[in-house]
Amino acid sequence: MPASPARPPTKHSLSTRSVVLALLALTAASFVILRIAVPWITASGGAPFAAVPTVTKVVDGDTIDVRIGRQIRRVRLIGIDTPETKDPRKPVQCFGKEASARTAALLPPGTEVQLERDIEETDIYDRTLAYVYRASDGLFVNLSLVAEGLADTLRIAPNTAHAATFAQAAAQAKKQQLGLWKACAGSAETQR
Repeated sequence: MPASPARPPTKHSLSTRSVVLALLALTAASFVILRIAVPWITASGGAPFAAVPTVTKVVDGDTIDVRIGRQIRRVRLIGIDTPETKDPRKPVQCFGKEASARTAALLPPGTEVQLERDIEETDIYDRTLAYVYRASDGLFVNLSLVAEGLADTLRIAPNTAHAATFAQAAAQAKKQQLGLWKACAGSAETQR
């Protein structure tokens, strides 16, 4: 018995198949485009993803939270020390609020940053230690805070790659009486 010839597809079955394939292609393309354009899109219930380290919060003048991949890490800016605002054992120090506000202005949530390590990756509090650069324009945030008189230097070996640069900037800020060097003259914070 001869095999019966295959029936040609109907117009209806071609258009349905075409629509389904087109929708699948469009969905896949949309996902790829969104993952590239909006890197924080989450994967089915997972944590947001940041392809580039992104600030989520400013804790105080020298500490920020940064989303790295799917994790949020607390980052301590290396080589600088801003007046305390969060230590429960101490009162808010002179110019602490101003230093925190300046860091928040330089690094508002959503700011992409580049993190540069020194010798040690973390401190005793498990904070990531880093020199922080704003990705949009390369601003060296640690240095900017010292140069503007919002932070003093904090040299803790072996993380001293930029210590000499920070010391020069601090000396210039003191000489020009910038920021805390003017506002806190004579206070314990400036008698270091």
